[in-house]
Amino acid sequence: MGSSWRRWRTLLRTLSLPVALGLVGCGSLPQTLFAPVGDVARTQLHLLQLTTWIVSGIFVLVFGLLLYTLIRFRARAGAPTPKEIHGSHSLEVLWTIIPIIILAIISVPTVKDAFQLGDIPTGADVVHVKVIGHQWWWEFQYPDLGVVTANEIHIPVGKKVALEITSADVIHSFWLPRIAGKTDVVPNRLNHMWIDVDPDKAGVYYGQCAEFCGDSHANMRMRAVAQSQADFDAWVQQWKTGEVKPAAGSPATVGEALFMGGKRDNGNAMPCFTCHAINNTKAEGKVGPNLTLLGQRTIVAAGTLDNTPENVANWLHDPQAVKPGALMPNLSITKAESDALVAFLESQK
Repeated sequence: MGSSWRRWRTLLRTLSLPVALGLVGCGSLPQTLFAPVGDVARTQLHLLQLTTWIVSGIFVLVFGLLLYTLIRFRARAGAPTPKEIHGSHSLEVLWTIIPIIILAIISVPTVKDAFQLGDIPTGADVVHVKVIGHQWWWEFQYPDLGVVTANEIHIPVGKKVALEITSADVIHSFWLPRIAGKTDVVPNRLNHMWIDVDPDKAGVYYGQCAEFCGDSHANMRMRAVAQSQADFDAWVQQWKTGEVKPAAGSPATVGEALFMGGKRDNGNAMPCFTCHAINNTKAEGKVGPNLTLLGQRTIVAAGTLDNTPENVANWLHDPQAVKPGALMPNLSITKAESDALVAFLESQK
């Protein structure tokens, strides 16, 4: 009795494992695959569902036959030794033909979808974006619009967006689960994909690097801001306008002077403008993210922190504590300097 129960318990645990793994990917999580918001994600989900149902059917059939065989032909006291038989040619032909049919069923939509998704859209109505992966942040360049931003990619809903993807250092992987599947981000190589968001699905969608790329791989996140064409055009125009001039005499003016190379409390020049850029100012650095309109963004440090004055101050005080391995140095910024810089950066909106 005890031995029999242990066998059944082991069997139940084995059966529960694939069920548990399947449930992990379900639900209304921010990066779920099962709530697509565009044609690309929907196409990929339908193909995934087709193959999942086919594979699940094969699993149930094979496991059912195995279970039946184990029970029906289990060893019994006094039973004779089973008779050995040679293989059945009919069965061998059958289990050769069936996999061929299954592969054909899967391959037809796979090839069709691969050609559809690999056909990068062109034309005046397409938005072109160059995606550059860095350790550990994302750069988005809009060559037709003259816009460069970081960690938040803006997308007009109802339009196709053609992406040209590369890396500035190591291999990354670009992934916005509700919008499209993963694409490798490889140095010295251009990969291409396109994405879209339904006209009625404006909102913010989460993404991340999906290829281990170093210490802060888990902190290399991003967000896609899907907005109406009018809002997208307004954002582009705001970016082209450049720096939002702080009110005279406000703490932000002190931060502006510091950011642009002003004297620190220790007598040295603040180096922010040498690494970062703010449009239409002397800050034209390309080492770190472009900070134009930073105050509008929902995140800082590539999604590690929400964009609040407190979080921006924490980042300025000790970047490595927030994001291990971050290339931004710890400048030992004083509280007064931090308050001024935060006031200036948060005013850029």
